[in-house]
Amino acid sequence: MRLFLKLPLAALLAAALPLGAQARDFPSRPITFIVPFAAGSATDQIGRAIGQGVTEQTGQAVVIENKPGASAMIGAAAAARAAPDGYTVLITTNTTHAANEHLYKTLTYDPVRDYAPLTLLGKGGQIMVVNPSSPARTVGDFLDQARKNPGKLSFGSGSSSSRIAGELLQQMADIKLLHVPYKSNPLAITDLLGGQIDMMITDTATGLPQVKSGKLRALGVTGLARSALAPDVPTIAEAGVPGYEMGYWFAAYAPAGTPPDVVERLNELLVQATQTAPAKQFYAQTGTDPATSTPDELAKFQQAESKKWGDIIEKAGIQPE
Repeated sequence: MRLFLKLPLAALLAAALPLGAQARDFPSRPITFIVPFAAGSATDQIGRAIGQGVTEQTGQAVVIENKPGASAMIGAAAAARAAPDGYTVLITTNTTHAANEHLYKTLTYDPVRDYAPLTLLGKGGQIMVVNPSSPARTVGDFLDQARKNPGKLSFGSGSSSSRIAGELLQQMADIKLLHVPYKSNPLAITDLLGGQIDMMITDTATGLPQVKSGKLRALGVTGLARSALAPDVPTIAEAGVPGYEMGYWFAAYAPAGTPPDVVERLNELLVQATQTAPAKQFYAQTGTDPATSTPDELAKFQQAESKKWGDIIEKAGIQPE
């Protein structure tokens, strides 16, 4: 009987602790990182690297839960519905929190109201790749092919960044391609390797290893400057589409309603995790630039990015689905 009485008493005492005291004890059990893209994607890679950094600091495991599909809406919605206790974190990109609201008439989540911003995690560029059997050896070659065969060459995408990069290329180069959507960039890469699609513009974390292994051919990178990891690959801007530029970013969010002191603790853990060896290795190997922020800075950054992506999508003539 005594043991039975002690349990609810302990629970009552825990509930009576100030929030600050609860945050100091956080985390006391494993944290789940929901990644709304497939295993092997750049978001998955940075989630695992940051997760290792959090574990190093806390001694608590970080569980990666991949929930790809519906342009990352499945994973984003799952994170939004999770308990706001700090033990579920969404590791995501501009796809869910800047682009989707302009690409779809109806979302299964609200990118502002359903989340508590935590921190930026990084910013990166993309790479335009084709199968080595493709006759296109340069961006110019590919554009010439596309102009001779309007609507017949295809490009795959497994994220909004990848898709909008292709849409922007069509707009700025005055070509017409067939868009083939995928749940995640690695799935599109698989079909590109198999010759089912003609081209894709993907994050460097996913595409560059395939280029270095000789399985894909790089035509150009999306930044205004060449990548230090692929200095021989020209920018798309210098290779035939002046002014072309497209990138992406990673960020972390908790469900709305997460206590402010827990948000502060998560921000601290995640920012420090970007300085650990696993994260530094990810940044170095993928050409991603480390980038962190306060929760308020992320909220303002997201607002500005949503407007930017909305303008690009509108100019590209993409109608919400």
